[in-house]
Amino acid sequence: MHLSGPLSGRWTAYLGLISTLSGVFTPAVAVKEHDFKKCAQSGFCARNRALADHILSTNSWSSPYSIVPESGSFKDGQYQAVVLKTINDNGDTVRLPLTVSFLESGTARVTIDEEKRQKGEIELRHDSKARKERYNEAEKWVIVGGLTLDKEAKVDFEDKSQLTVKYGPTSTFEAVIKFSPFGIDFKRDGVSQIKFNDQGLLNVEHWRPKIEQPVPENKDTPEGEQNQENKEEEKKEEEPKGEDESTWWDESFGSNTDSKPRGPESVGLDITFSGFEHVYGIPSHTGPLSLKTTRGGDGSYTEPYRLYNADVFEYILDSPMTLYGSIPFMQAHRKGSSVGVFWLNAAETWVDITKGKDSKNPLSLGIGSKTSTHTHWFSESGLLDVFVLLGPTPKDLTAKYGELTGTTTMPQEFAIGYHQCRWNYVSDEDVKDVDRKMDKFKMPYDVIWLDIEYTDEKKYFTWDEHSFKDPIGMGKQLESHGRQLVTIIDPHIKNTDNYPVVAELKSKDLAVKNKDGNIFEGWCWPGSSHWIDAFKPAAREWWATLFKYASFKGTMENTWIWNDMNEPSVFNGPETTMPKDNLHDGNWEHRDVHNLNGMTFHNATHHALKTRKPGELRRPFVLTRAFFAGSQRIGAMWTGDNTAEWGHLKESIPMILSQNIAGFPFSGADVGGFFGNPDKQLLTRWYQAGAFYPFFRAHAHIDARRREPYLMGEPYNTIIAGALRLRYSLLPSWYTAFHQAHVDGTPIVKPLYYTHPDEEAGFPIDNQFFVGNTGLLVKPVTEENKETQDIFIPDNEVYYDYFTYNVVASGKAGKTVTVDAPLEKLPLLMRGGHIFPRRDIPRRSSQLQKWDDYTLVLTIPKDGKHAEGELYVDDGDSYEFEQGQYINRKFVYDGAAKTITSVDKEGRDTKSIKKGEWLKKMSGVRVDKIVVVGAEEKVWGKKGEVDVVDESSKEARKAKVEFTPADKATGRASFAVIKKVGASIGSDWKIEL
Repeated sequence: MHLSGPLSGRWTAYLGLISTLSGVFTPAVAVKEHDFKKCAQSGFCARNRALADHILSTNSWSSPYSIVPESGSFKDGQYQAVVLKTINDNGDTVRLPLTVSFLESGTARVTIDEEKRQKGEIELRHDSKARKERYNEAEKWVIVGGLTLDKEAKVDFEDKSQLTVKYGPTSTFEAVIKFSPFGIDFKRDGVSQIKFNDQGLLNVEHWRPKIEQPVPENKDTPEGEQNQENKEEEKKEEEPKGEDESTWWDESFGSNTDSKPRGPESVGLDITFSGFEHVYGIPSHTGPLSLKTTRGGDGSYTEPYRLYNADVFEYILDSPMTLYGSIPFMQAHRKGSSVGVFWLNAAETWVDITKGKDSKNPLSLGIGSKTSTHTHWFSESGLLDVFVLLGPTPKDLTAKYGELTGTTTMPQEFAIGYHQCRWNYVSDEDVKDVDRKMDKFKMPYDVIWLDIEYTDEKKYFTWDEHSFKDPIGMGKQLESHGRQLVTIIDPHIKNTDNYPVVAELKSKDLAVKNKDGNIFEGWCWPGSSHWIDAFKPAAREWWATLFKYASFKGTMENTWIWNDMNEPSVFNGPETTMPKDNLHDGNWEHRDVHNLNGMTFHNATHHALKTRKPGELRRPFVLTRAFFAGSQRIGAMWTGDNTAEWGHLKESIPMILSQNIAGFPFSGADVGGFFGNPDKQLLTRWYQAGAFYPFFRAHAHIDARRREPYLMGEPYNTIIAGALRLRYSLLPSWYTAFHQAHVDGTPIVKPLYYTHPDEEAGFPIDNQFFVGNTGLLVKPVTEENKETQDIFIPDNEVYYDYFTYNVVASGKAGKTVTVDAPLEKLPLLMRGGHIFPRRDIPRRSSQLQKWDDYTLVLTIPKDGKHAEGELYVDDGDSYEFEQGQYINRKFVYDGAAKTITSVDKEGRDTKSIKKGEWLKKMSGVRVDKIVVVGAEEKVWGKKGEVDVVDESSKEARKAKVEFTPADKATGRASFAVIKKVGASIGSDWKIEL
C-alpha cells in the first residue's frame, strides 16, 4: 500500500505536517526506477558481473579454487573437504570448508563456508557489534524436512583429479566432483544435467583488513587550502592499486551510507543447465514465466534478476527489477527432463541468465547442437548453500522442494472465497452497508477488509473511536451472514507517548537495533516508528499477547490479519527499506537476513492467531506482502501495489503461475488494480480472471473511486456476479486443489509445461493454465475490446466449452483454437477424461453452502474409456483433519464396464474411523446430480434410469437420466444428467449404466 497521484486533502496535510517535523522524512509518493539500485550501483553485483566479464572474455582464465584431495572424506552420504582459494601471485590461499550432502530424497546439497570468519578470526570495522561469521541460520527458518542423509550413497570412482558419487532412490543420480579447478557435474542416467563452476565464476570474497591510508600534513598551508589538498591526497590514496577496492567498504546510495563492517563478503557461482533452453521460477518479478536472458540483445534484459524484498509500488512491467518477495528456486525444463536448484541465501541476490548452443563437434556449425542455459548467482553475504534437484519431472521438483521447505498451509475454506477490500472503508457503518449491498445485488463474498484508517492515528491494536464506534456490532453482523473481517497490522510501531504497545516494545528490548546497538528509529505510516524484531523468540511471544481478544478489543473469532509493509518498508531508509547494518537477534546484520524479515513477521502473527484463546485450535488466516522460501507454510500472498491497466491484468497471470511452481501457490493480484480507476470493461475482465486466482481479492487505493462490484451498473453487475458465482460453485474443486498442494507441493494453477512436459510448443506459454486436477483450462481475456480468444490445445484429447458443452477441439496436439469471448464470456474449457465436483445452489458465502449437496461433472474422453477425479473436504476451519476427520474421494468412470464409482482415495476403511461432529453431519450430504458431457448416444440415449448401488449395504436405488443429443449445427456435444443420485458424498457407491 502506498500513496500515488493526486492525494486526498487529508493525506496532503498529513504528509506536509510530518515532512515539516522531520527534514529526513521524504515519503515515497511517486517512486521511480531510479529509487532502487541497478547492478552497477550495488557494489557486490558490479564486482561479480565485472569478474564474469573478465573471465568470459579471456581464454587463459583458470579458476583459483581447488579441493585439497587429502582433506576429503566421505561418510554416510556426506563428502567433506577443504577448498583452497589462491588469492595472489605468491600462491597465498584462503581455506573454504566444503560439504556435499546426498539426501535420501535424491536431493544434493552443496555448502561452502569461510574458515577464518567461521572461527571468528576477523576484525570488524567501526567497532561494530555484528556477528563475525557468515550467516548460517537460514536453514532454521526455511528448511523443515528432507535432510536425512542417504547412507546408501557410495563413491563409485576416485582418483587424484575427481570423485564420483552415485546416489538417489535408485542410484541413477551421480555427482562428479572435480578437484582442480573445483567444479561439480550432476548427472542423471549418465547424462549431465547441472554443472557448478563450469564457467569458472565461483567467487567467495574472503575477509581482508582495510588498509587505512594516512593523510599527510602540510603545516605551511592555510587551513582551507590544506583541507582541499588533503581531500585531493585522500582521493589519490583511494585510487585502487591492483584490485578495485572502491566498492569494498562504506557504500552510499542516495543519502544513506552502509558501514559494511565486515568488508566485501559476497558469494557467487555459475550454474549451467545443460541442454535446457527454458528456466522458470525465482519470483517475484514481472515478465514472462520462461525467464529472459539478462545480458542484452533482442527481447532480453540488460539487468540481472534481483531478489531483494522492497516496497516497489506502481511497479513497472516486463522487468527483472526486485519486488516484494523472493523465492530463490529455479527450475529448468526440456522434453524428458526437469531439474532445479534452490539457492538458500536470504541476503540481497542477483541472477544473470544467458543461453548458448552446445556442440560436441566444433565443425558441426550448430547442426544437432542443443541450447544450454547459463545462470550466474551472487549474494551479498552468507554461506554458499545450494540444493540440487534432478527431477526428472516438474512434479518431482515441486514435491522435493516441498519436502525441504514445506507445502502450502491448508486454508480455512472462507479464505479461498472472494475478499472485498479497499483503502479504506471509512466506518463500521460503511462496512455494514457494503455487506448489505453485496447481498442485495446477489454477489457472494466471504471477507471484508480494513486498511490502516481503522486505527487510532496509526496505532495498531486500536480503533478510531469516531469512525469505528462499535467494532463488535460490525463483526456480529458479518458473523450472522457467515462472513469474516480482516484488519491490517504492520511491523512498524508508532513511536509516541501514551501508547502501551511501543512502551512495552522498548522496555522489553524487542525492537530492531541500529548499527550502534540502539533502538532503530525510522519513518512509516505513523511517522516516527520502531520495528519489532521477529527473529527474537521473546518478541514473538510478546507479539502473541497483543492479539488476545482481551488485548485487541473489538476483535472476534471471525477477525483475521493482514501483514503489509513487512519487507520492511521504511520511508526514509535506503531503497525504502531498512539499513543493511541494522542489527537483529544474535547481532546478525540486516543484510544477512533481509529477505527473511517479512517471513519472520508473518510467522509471528500466524503463531499469535493460533494462541489468542485457550482451546481455540483454528487455522489462522494471515496475508503477507513480503515472503521467502517457506512462507507458503504460513498463509497467502499477493503481488502488491499494481495498477488499473490492461498490462497489469495480463502480467498477473505469469506472476501467479511463477508463485505456484515455486512452491507458494496461495497467491493472487489485486483485482481491478490498486492504483487508478479501471473502466468497467477492464474491471469486469479482471473479475473473470480473478475468479481463477488461488487468492481472490479486489483492492483499491484511497484516492480511487469506489468500485464495489455492485456499483458498475448493467450489464456489468450481472457479468461480475456471474464470475463470483462461478468461483463459489467451483469451491469444492478449488479446496481439493489446495489439499493436493498441501500434501505434495503440487501447484494449484498449473502452466502447460507442468501438465504437458513433452509438448514443447507449450513451454513458453504463460497466459493460460489448468486448475488442479480438474481438467479445467482457462485463458482469461487480458486485452481491451477483444471478443475472441486463441487457446493452445496441448494434446489430442477432446475439449468442451464449460458453459455450452460445445466441442472446441478434438484432434491434433499443438493446435490453437479460436473461441468466442464476448464480455460476458470467460474462455473456460473442460478436458475430456476428468470428473470434478461443484456446488450449484447460489449462496451468499462459503459458510452458507457448507451442507449443500454436490454436483459431479464427468467429461467423457475422446476414446470413451476412462475418466477420473477427486474431492477432498473437511470442516474448513479446525485441525481435526489431521486426526482423520475428512472425506477424500476418488471418482472413476469405466467406459468398458459402464460404471461410475466412488471410493476412498487413500484406500482407508472409512467405517472404522470414529466420526466427530462434522463427519456425522456430512453423512447427510449427498451427490445431487452427475452431468455427463460427451455422453455417447448408444450408451446413454435410451437410458431412462440407472442403478445407484451403496457398496456397504449393497442396496440399490434408481436414479433418473435425462439425455440431450448432440447439436451438429452449434457443435454442442451430447450430454446426460443423472438426477437425484442420493448417494452419500463420503461413502462408497457405484452407478451401473
